[in-house]
Amino acid sequence: MRLFIVVNHDKPQVRAALDEMLPWIKKHADVIDIDGQTDKDLSTVDADVILVMGGDGTLLSAARRLQGRPIPLLGVNFGKLGFLSSFSVSDFQRHFDKLLTGELPMRARLMLEASVISADVTCRYTDPQDVAAQRRFTATALNDAVITAGSPFHMIEMNLSADGQTSVRFFGDGVIVATPSGSTAYNISAGGPIIQPGVDGFCITPICPHSLSFRPVVVSSQSTILITVLAANKGTTLFCDGQVTSKLQRGDTIVVRRDPHTVTLIENPDVRGFHTLAQKLHWAIGPRYNS
Repeated sequence: MRLFIVVNHDKPQVRAALDEMLPWIKKHADVIDIDGQTDKDLSTVDADVILVMGGDGTLLSAARRLQGRPIPLLGVNFGKLGFLSSFSVSDFQRHFDKLLTGELPMRARLMLEASVISADVTCRYTDPQDVAAQRRFTATALNDAVITAGSPFHMIEMNLSADGQTSVRFFGDGVIVATPSGSTAYNISAGGPIIQPGVDGFCITPICPHSLSFRPVVVSSQSTILITVLAANKGTTLFCDGQVTSKLQRGDTIVVRRDPHTVTLIENPDVRGFHTLAQKLHWAIGPRYNS
């Protein structure tokens, strides 16, 4: 097996763990390179598996930098929760033989693409080719595309529609469009639902809307979501996975649709499904009664 290793040197424990793991990894696999950069193109990597040592943020970066290259990612978590990077160091060591024999479960995760069209540009938003020709910014995301109000932190005004249906005009601090993978990130903090990874949809969750009735909604991943900024602050920004950004201005339209490529994650067989939610978010944990 050919392994390419991505490491996050900002986490001090990663280097010590890599020094300990590398000798026995090399006994059983061919380590073709170790990458500690955050902006390196991974689309030309020739490997069977990319081992990502860091946290969910490191894995999100690696997923985006693959640019559609179908190499499975295995995340070893050195961060906080680790929903996507589901292996601990001990888990990885325990399941390493199964990785070599291809017995570990894998799941394709859908990604989204967010494009920004300037106010003075005419565009057929439902035509992916025209969007690609007219946009001034584009990025993919495994977790979410988020529009935030930014400084001076007044509410912004937006117009939201999906698939050309009746648009909704609202005030608030922004809006989140999350994939199932990202439903347990910013989306859940903003009151959005948890979506199982196999669900083929996106969740649209407003951030602090000035409304008593604007609830999150799940739409098909085949939908084209349009968000037009009607009133913006100087700091109003589009964030993709919290890592790639574009400043937004009044009149800009953000086009969010499913990216044609997916990302394959190698999953920890010990922490799948509802067990992950219960273990990491204490989902459905009942009250503790005094005896």
